[in-house]
Amino acid sequence: MSNSTSTVTTHATVTTPAPSVATYDGQRSVNPPATRRPVATYPNYGDAQRAVDYLSDQRFPVERVAIVAEGLRLEEQVTGRLGWGRALLNGALGGAATGTFIGFIFGLFSLITPLVSALTLAFYGLIFGAIVGALFGLLFYAFSGGQRDFTSVGSIRAQRYDIVVDSEVADEAERLLATMGAAR
Repeated sequence: MSNSTSTVTTHATVTTPAPSVATYDGQRSVNPPATRRPVATYPNYGDAQRAVDYLSDQRFPVERVAIVAEGLRLEEQVTGRLGWGRALLNGALGGAATGTFIGFIFGLFSLITPLVSALTLAFYGLIFGAIVGALFGLLFYAFSGGQRDFTSVGSIRAQRYDIVVDSEVADEAERLLATMGAAR
């Protein structure tokens, strides 16, 4: 369990449009926009999620709550160098996995021996997919022109997570969240 504490904020009121609701005659009616305000801020998503779960456990109308990520940034972790060999290997592995899956699925449609056909076609799909994938891996690497000679994994991080609640029930949410620390 995290030892991080929440910070109750007094941000400006935020107006968000309510979703439109379909009526019985197929027409769309738009509800007036709901006015929301932040009631708590957390350093990570897990803490914000636990706060909303606590509100739910206290029978608070959580359909009037939103978790809003603020201060988003993209982080890209470089995982290795990309060269001709790595491009060939990555393409072959991706193609082999795709070919195996497609071959297995098509093989299941056989009426006489679906399992044998599925395994046979999965094997042929693996071979064919690896060859085609390797060729495409090399082709895409060649077209990149050396502009991106590395592999990476990207993720989006938030600086903080705000719990925003409809203004009509915001005071009750603040009261409940203030008792959350004492209750756990």
